Amino acid sequence: MITVWNKIQRRLDELNMTANELANAIGAKHSSIIYHIKDGSSKKPSFELMCKIADALEVSLDYFREDHLS
Repeated sequence: MITVWNKIQRRLDELNMTANELANAIGAKHSSIIYHIKDGSSKKPSFELMCKIADALEVSLDYFREDHLS
């Protein structure tokens, strides 16, 4: 099963960006918000958070809805 984190990680790799850099790009005071998605403790990130992540990763929200990593 492909998770939101798998998609975030793939895009981070494509952009040569770290999770800490993503946290900074979305204005998170602590990178823990990103790591909660990574470790699965944040199973349903808020719409607002996902919009910020999508913007920072230069993708549309649809990127996270797709069932595959294309």
